[in-house]
Amino acid sequence: MSHTKLFIPGPVEVSAKTMAAFSKPMIGHRSKDFQNLYASIQPGLQKLFMTRQPVFVSTSSAWGVMEGAIRNLVAKKVLTCMNGAFSDKWYDVALKAGKQAEKLQVEWGQPIRGAAIEEKLKTGEFDAVTLIHNETSTGTMSPIEEIAEVARRYPDVSFIVDVVSSLSVLPIDFDALGFDVLLAGTQKALALPSGASVFSVSERAFAKAEKQKDRGYYIDFLEFRKNHESSMTPTTPSIAHFYALQSKLEDMEAEGVEARHARHLKNATITRAWAKNHGFELFPDAGYESIGLTCVRNVRNVDIAKVISHLKANHHAVIDGGYGKIKGTTFRISHMGDESTANIEQLLGWLDEGLKSL
Repeated sequence: MSHTKLFIPGPVEVSAKTMAAFSKPMIGHRSKDFQNLYASIQPGLQKLFMTRQPVFVSTSSAWGVMEGAIRNLVAKKVLTCMNGAFSDKWYDVALKAGKQAEKLQVEWGQPIRGAAIEEKLKTGEFDAVTLIHNETSTGTMSPIEEIAEVARRYPDVSFIVDVVSSLSVLPIDFDALGFDVLLAGTQKALALPSGASVFSVSERAFAKAEKQKDRGYYIDFLEFRKNHESSMTPTTPSIAHFYALQSKLEDMEAEGVEARHARHLKNATITRAWAKNHGFELFPDAGYESIGLTCVRNVRNVDIAKVISHLKANHHAVIDGGYGKIKGTTFRISHMGDESTANIEQLLGWLDEGLKSL
């Protein structure tokens, strides 16, 4: 059966191999079979996160872990770094979790810089920071190594980082960077069905969580660690996601980590060049463009809705017409996950057709 191929930045296209794994028969989630499945994906997940720590799988979107991290690690006040629709929402999450929070707000399209974070942390008011490494709404990637350098100077401050659209796109070394929580949803850079998330927690964060009295129930870091010791999850998991992860990790191993990173960069380079050659501009500040997707500033005032309609009608494909307050003035093309360079080049050819048809 034909379907509309997704070149939107989440959910992205899921391969037939992954979907076949996702549809495997169910097993008991408290059975030895599940324990074996759980244990089988740990080495691959640890390699992906570049960590010796356990990597947990939560049957929730990334927001579940984002809220859980706030509940587990904020005792005093959290600094929420905000430069787009998704990072902006994290401030509201903190408030609704009953925590004190303060905004570090920059214009959409600008990166979060280490110096700005440090200026806030010097006050001593904060015991946690939230950051979205790659802000999907704007296609803006903040300099993670620069920020990690600041994080290492403040060991009493928990750094909670969302890498949902950058994990596996480029190297992110959890242990070397020294962050406390690294988390990602499954539906973007990992090219898996939506509805689950993966995350790792530092030993420092576990120690801090032990002192928290209101960690919540569903995403209690200590319960995840306790169940991990038996290759189990605290609550009923999406077993299908474990099968899909197993398959995806096999794919990553077969492709090779460096090759996967190089493919993403090549796709990004081609797409950025296409945008500029067609008279558009890139939305993010120069030098901070995402590698997983390209957010294009529609300075030509092209009717993107008509271009998208052309894509759907003629090629059963779709891109995104912008998100949040920049919807309509930007459009986004995803090239993360499993997308080959040939697929991206084909899509750009289709977009050429759509532009000519206006």
